[in-house]
Amino acid sequence: MSSAIPPVAWSACLMLAALAPVAHGATRVATPVSPPAAPADAPERDPEALAALDRMGAALRALKQFSLTSDASTEIVLEDGQKVELDGVVTYKVRAPNQLFLELRSDRQLRQLFYDGKALSLYSPRLKYYAQVDGLNSTLGELVDDAAARYGIDMPLADMFLWGTDKAPKTAIRGALHIGGGTVDGEAIEQYAFKQDGVDWQLWVSKATALPKKLVITSLDDPALPQYRAHLRWDTRSAVPATAFQFTPPADAARIKLVPVAVVVTDAGQEN
Repeated sequence: MSSAIPPVAWSACLMLAALAPVAHGATRVATPVSPPAAPADAPERDPEALAALDRMGAALRALKQFSLTSDASTEIVLEDGQKVELDGVVTYKVRAPNQLFLELRSDRQLRQLFYDGKALSLYSPRLKYYAQVDGLNSTLGELVDDAAARYGIDMPLADMFLWGTDKAPKTAIRGALHIGGGTVDGEAIEQYAFKQDGVDWQLWVSKATALPKKLVITSLDDPALPQYRAHLRWDTRSAVPATAFQFTPPADAARIKLVPVAVVVTDAGQEN
């Protein structure tokens, strides 16, 4: 990002472009779509695997506050078809129903997002730029949808705010399998595999808490089949202070304009 670009001309997409290596692979598997008619050889839909999603959704919706750290890796496909793996750490601090802090950190970038129930703030600590939108008054489920649709901000692991609601219908799932038991971080889990249009995904769910412990998503839209992997560590006991969601711009930080995606697209079309 060159300092020669006027900061006020940047859109949210440009500001968050460096997040793509970590967040791009976090495909929204909970996005509702109309399921196609099932062919004769349709994949199996194991009731136990589908019931596990219900239990996980209920466990997520029951959380009043939590902290979550995820070691994430994304495979990026280069123009010549070679895959490159990029790693990062995703950190969430959350208070239901409408407060959130998100940090994405890697060797190449550091980005933070604050939402206190009314104002959404995006901050780049290393670049010293920030952007804000006031007056949202959205729940977390509404926020992740609005941020993606209006500003092109795709939050990693955003499905955790949708499972257990009508925004994550199981009708989009064409195949569901219970793989079996095992352990993740010494904790007993059950592993499941699911198929949807455009993605295959695997889920490792804690038997004790019904919370997801590991996630692998394979994109079927690219012949290289790039994957996104997330290893999740939950803290549901420690209190999350209200200050975690409040953003005060540093004195040396410059404010940039958060431009809606529709405006960016319109301006690009006019330039053509």
